[in-house]
Amino acid sequence: MRLISLLGLPFVAALASAAVPFKGCHHKVKESIHGPPRGWSKHTPAPKHHMLELKIALPQPKFPELEQHLWEVSDPSHPRYGAHLSKEEADALTAPHPETLDIVNEWLASYGLEEESLVRSSANDWVTIRVPVGLAEEMLDTTYHVYKHVKTGESIVRTTSYSLPEILHEHVDLIQPTTMFARFKAFKSTLHWGNQVQPSVLSTSSGTITGPAGNQVNASCNSTITVSCLRELYNAVSYNTSATNGNQLGLTAYLEQYANNMDLQQFFELENPSAYGSNYTFVSVNGGLNNQTYAAAGVEANLDTQFGFGLTWPTPRTFYSTGGEPPFDPDMLTPTDTNEPYSYWLDYVLSQPMLPQTISTSYGDDEQTVPFTYASRVCAGMAVLGARGVSILFSSGDYGVGDGDPNPATQECYSNDGLNVTKFLPAFPASCPYVTAVGATVNIPETAVFFSGGGFSDYFVRPAYQEVAVSEYLAKLAPGTYEGLYNSYGRAYPDVSAQGVNFSIVYQGQSVLVDGTSCSSPTFASFVSMLNDARISAFKAPLGFLNPFLYSTGYTALNDITMGNNPGCGTEGFNATTGWDPISGFGTPNFEKLEALVLSMP
Repeated sequence: MRLISLLGLPFVAALASAAVPFKGCHHKVKESIHGPPRGWSKHTPAPKHHMLELKIALPQPKFPELEQHLWEVSDPSHPRYGAHLSKEEADALTAPHPETLDIVNEWLASYGLEEESLVRSSANDWVTIRVPVGLAEEMLDTTYHVYKHVKTGESIVRTTSYSLPEILHEHVDLIQPTTMFARFKAFKSTLHWGNQVQPSVLSTSSGTITGPAGNQVNASCNSTITVSCLRELYNAVSYNTSATNGNQLGLTAYLEQYANNMDLQQFFELENPSAYGSNYTFVSVNGGLNNQTYAAAGVEANLDTQFGFGLTWPTPRTFYSTGGEPPFDPDMLTPTDTNEPYSYWLDYVLSQPMLPQTISTSYGDDEQTVPFTYASRVCAGMAVLGARGVSILFSSGDYGVGDGDPNPATQECYSNDGLNVTKFLPAFPASCPYVTAVGATVNIPETAVFFSGGGFSDYFVRPAYQEVAVSEYLAKLAPGTYEGLYNSYGRAYPDVSAQGVNFSIVYQGQSVLVDGTSCSSPTFASFVSMLNDARISAFKAPLGFLNPFLYSTGYTALNDITMGNNPGCGTEGFNATTGWDPISGFGTPNFEKLEALVLSMP
């Protein structure tokens, strides 16, 4: 008799599960991959004493109900628009069935892992355990190896397959780190060094050009992007945010990216003197640090905080630093291998009763390097944030449709399913349908940048909110265009875009120009934060998940980008065109128009 037949009878289920003989029972493969992704090679078996931090995801049977809430509270035409869920309501809709908790607890206890050694998420849908490789191999009927990355030399402990007792399969969605080789990296394509910090270019140039809103923009913005440039370009020069209405902006950092406070104050002095001396709330997640030595300053973290906080001052702001244990080092006696950082960050923020209304992240990797089960669960976590009223924005990636290489002879876009076929490589989490993905533009008039990531998910089907816009784009393509290279039924991205070239930041006390969609996401997020500020000051709910709004009416207040293409995978990639396209989305913000639109909504 299978325990699933006892659903709805948790008391009986608990009694039955107590007698389940896990040890020695038949294991069945839960998850496997063909082999390590390109660039990884197998080395030695992992030392048995090496510690792993395993995260076990338990099913969320009520997630469809939560998703329905998300669609309703995010749709401006729905009567429930803006009626976001509380933490307690969201937890109840993502909690596992009691039977699942019972049987998984029993399985863990059979290996000596009692409640006091378990770490649970707020909704009890994730369980974290620390075990040596030897015990993990016994529990998962697998063998871990050390894998080394050819280009970076980085080593990690992983396996290509793991199994669970068959009775557990319906009670466990996934266990990681096992088969995941993703290297969620900061999106930034180019870093240009200057000799020293220069006064803002705006103070030395008197010429102007006409911006997309018809207003005047300093001509220097065609070569160097500053806070003033973005406010001029996107028509928000006169808007002042509140420091006290409850609105907040959140920025995330992973992989030991530290925001240097001396650099930040120097940046404020140059680009927004009113903000000089102001600070932010630092939140450490999973042991994340914020090392303040100049040598430890992170380009990505500096970029995010300087522009995100510089554009929105005096809005209160939060900087999340999520720690990950170091990669496997064979010379260390007790290193620990952990998951990639998103699940840790999501665990933390979803446990908090109050959250920033807008959060931007500039990290990701090729979707295919992330197991589908893990991508689905992280994406579901983003849906929970949206249902709770948070606008989540992600960079769309810096490699066009895949690797940024238009040359068929040298491109490196290959599937990792063992077939090694050439295909476009969508980015994750940008491909998640519950986030807003931001591409990049350059120059005035704006054109889409060649590196702007865009395309179609291989994991997630196209959501209803973008069906009309994306179908219109696909109908414009010549029949057979890139046939077999992309999934035309997948979630299409980016959704929007913003400037992404020649952002002037302060790094280690010097002026640096940075390019990448890592510039674009915090920029667009800053204007979203201003929109939330306007709504909150008018006693309205924050915007929450943006895409249903953007695809229904919001696009009318964006600057359509119609020039540019994003080469990669031996092709010229997709072209920008009138309306939505998979390089610039619907385009860049016109704040004045957007403000009027969001204030007209309930």
